Amino acid sequence: MNTDTTNYQANRKKAVPTLYVVLGVVGILLLVGLFIWGILWLASHSGPQLEAIRDIVIIALALESCIFGVAFILLLIMVIRLINMIEFEVKPILQKTNETVGTIRGTTQFVSQNVVKPVTKASSYMAGIRRGLTVLLGNPRRNLHD
Repeated sequence: MNTDTTNYQANRKKAVPTLYVVLGVVGILLLVGLFIWGILWLASHSGPQLEAIRDIVIIALALESCIFGVAFILLLIMVIRLINMIEFEVKPILQKTNETVGTIRGTTQFVSQNVVKPVTKASSYMAGIRRGLTVLLGNPRRNLHD
């Protein structure tokens, strides 16, 4: 089997089977149809009860819109507080972090030029001198007798 077929089969096992989706859509359509049929049946057989239900639904929708209005205002207040926090607390922290990074960058350049380069240069000179002495005089470890 190639990898494309294996990946497809693995993804198909993880996904919701098509049968469940079709059954869910059919069930929802049946519920909506029954709801509409129930409203039409109530309208033809008992008008005053339907008017009372209509009035209750209108009152419930009015209360729901009030609740959503309060929730929207609370959400707006939270967004305003978030914007203030970002502007007055996070922004200065980021600016100080950038300043610190600049200072660290300058410090590393200073240390690199004034400490690391001279030490590296001295180490290379010492290695060169040691190698030169080894060539001229021979390896002192080999000259020692056991």
